[in-house]
Amino acid sequence: MAELIEEPANAKINLTLRVLGRRPDGYHEIESLVVFARYGDRLTLRPGEVTSFSLSGPFASAIVGTNLLETTAQRLIQAAPELRLGAVTLEKNLPVAAGLGGGSADAAALLRAVQRANPRAASAVDWHAIAQSLGADVPVCLLATPAMMGGIGERIVPLASIPNASLVLVNPHLPVAAGDVYRRLGASAVPQRVQTPEPPSLRSVQDLVGYAAARSNDLETAAIALCPQIADVKAVLDATPGALIARMSGSGPTCFALFATFGQASAAAKAIAQHRPDWWVITAQIAAA
Repeated sequence: MAELIEEPANAKINLTLRVLGRRPDGYHEIESLVVFARYGDRLTLRPGEVTSFSLSGPFASAIVGTNLLETTAQRLIQAAPELRLGAVTLEKNLPVAAGLGGGSADAAALLRAVQRANPRAASAVDWHAIAQSLGADVPVCLLATPAMMGGIGERIVPLASIPNASLVLVNPHLPVAAGDVYRRLGASAVPQRVQTPEPPSLRSVQDLVGYAAARSNDLETAAIALCPQIADVKAVLDATPGALIARMSGSGPTCFALFATFGQASAAAKAIAQHRPDWWVITAQIAAA
């Protein structure tokens, strides 16, 4: 029996998100500091001749129609027919349309699993190009390490290090489509092509909080207009003891708060879950660089 390959598909968190403008092709130039939580979906691949897909987990039922994993497999077959895929199983632990890059992380996890299943053929495949063709967040999710992200997501500069901080993630169980948020934002045309800035030096949790506090998520106002509950989630996180900064991730509606220790984050998550049992609340550490 073929060896089972496991890959995490961790939640992507936009600590900052600046929208620089809309390009002529309709995509948006952004500048974002991205980290990953040590929590997310889990993908397994059992290499074989027949490609199949199965879903499990608390949010599996929210995925309907052709999902991004099937599209990823099709792109791989088109790009390199010699690659061996197999039986793909996804444990869906992240809410869908949540601003956490869940679908992108799943696609990236499948790319990494197929790389591992095909060590001889992998070097001839342009994995970044395939990732880029699948969506703006897939390239950074393929790397799965803290980074500055620019362009429409294709320009990635990894951080040398990231301080040991913890997160509480809260979602009000309401999906928000990224396309709707960008349309609501109504960004003006980008004035010129900009370069991705050099990654900051973040040696302490204070450095991380200071960097994020000096910047914003430009999509927050537009997202709150579409889903006012985001403001409620953010306000609860802001008022939680120990929270250093609270903000929306991506295009929402999930919000996060940063904490100096995992113990503080766990206590905060417990209190929020007791106060709002109708919300999705989890605690996680930021994955190291």
